[in-house]
Amino acid sequence: MDLTMTEMSRTPIELSMARNMVKRAAWIGPALVGLFWLLRGTLGAGSAALGLVVVIANFLLAGALLSYSIRISLSMYHAAALVGFLLRLGLITGTMLLVVRFVEIDRLAFGVSTVVGYLTMIGLEAIAVMRNRERDAIG
Repeated sequence: MDLTMTEMSRTPIELSMARNMVKRAAWIGPALVGLFWLLRGTLGAGSAALGLVVVIANFLLAGALLSYSIRISLSMYHAAALVGFLLRLGLITGTMLLVVRFVEIDRLAFGVSTVVGYLTMIGLEAIAVMRNRERDAIG
């Protein structure tokens, strides 16, 4: 794939979408952390925050991986999308298992905030793209 300098200087759409999802964490994060603070105390709030950090890191990794792979080839992009998704899910699971094993944490708050944060951020991004609100990501 031959990219011009103008195309290379723009932020790739995948990375832009990942950043948009991370921006949404500014709304979702305090709500989840506050909810778990009320329900489970300070350990629950800290655990929820840690779960959201895992999700944010996953989205940024996905955006970087896809943005880099499209510069190589379309086939590499497809492979990165499929295999990368499976690897990132494994990475999330492995990270969660390591954290739970070595850090004193509220497992319920950590797990629920990770799953809810992940699904909420993806859902909101899908709605925004469908409504064409992310003008910088679309064009």
